[in-house]
Amino acid sequence: MRIRKPGKITDHLWYLGREESGVYLLEGKDTSMIISGGVSCIVPDLLRQFKEFGIEESKIGKLLILHAHFDHVGIVPFLKRRHPELEVLASERGWQILSMPRAIETINTFSTFASEMFNVADDLSSYDLEWREDITGSAVSETDRIELGGVTASVIETPGHSSCSISAYVPELKALFASDGGGIPFRNEIITSGNSNYTQYQQSLEKLRFLDVEFICADHYGYVTGEEARNYIDAAIDAARKFRALMESVYKRKGSVDDAVKELVDNTIKTRPDYFLPREILTGVYNQMVKHIAKSLDNGVS
Repeated sequence: MRIRKPGKITDHLWYLGREESGVYLLEGKDTSMIISGGVSCIVPDLLRQFKEFGIEESKIGKLLILHAHFDHVGIVPFLKRRHPELEVLASERGWQILSMPRAIETINTFSTFASEMFNVADDLSSYDLEWREDITGSAVSETDRIELGGVTASVIETPGHSSCSISAYVPELKALFASDGGGIPFRNEIITSGNSNYTQYQQSLEKLRFLDVEFICADHYGYVTGEEARNYIDAAIDAARKFRALMESVYKRKGSVDDAVKELVDNTIKTRPDYFLPREILTGVYNQMVKHIAKSLDNGVS
């Protein structure tokens, strides 16, 4: 079952934000942690939901970034400046990216695009949402355990969607937070997106398939529960295989990365006009993936 409405998922766990971009609040006895950073324009939604759901904002002591794309780090600057004691966690590679001026510029530019696309730009003028060099934190890596008191988030390195991608697994709740690395539950399908390295992306999915899961906590379009959650990673592996075959087929037929990307983007816009990414960003994403596929094919790897 797929649920896209913010609210309580189960004891200790909340889904917050909005359908297109959500984050999760994991509550422990000692402290609470926000998992993933969403897009910046959900900040007003979060503040409203804290009040509406009776969430004690002052108890939020940690925020875990699962990867450094603009739509997964957007709320971090606001919350870190609002609560300077907040411990922000990310992979070592994530912090490397978030210290690059070009990456920060991209995050801020794309965040502005998103606020305009969601028609909320005017509502954000009073919030300090920009990434700047004042945002720092700590690095986490494979097998690290983040103890909150009664619940623990284990870190799993899952590169491929991004070079800095990590996942979190909470065994007490059987909840998996794989961000876009686990596939995006759009409509009734799973969209796979191995942006930085599609082969690594598929390998990371294989790494997640044997976890005991009751909740797939995705960053876009809500969370998945029950039987579908238990089979979700296997379904994502199958979807990734099929999409790779499609990219290979289009690239072989078109003979160039640019032409293949154009066809794939055009088809996505036609079949998913309500998908949350605009053409400009989709083109960049598909360009990364097709370049990897083309290189693999040219080297005799499929």
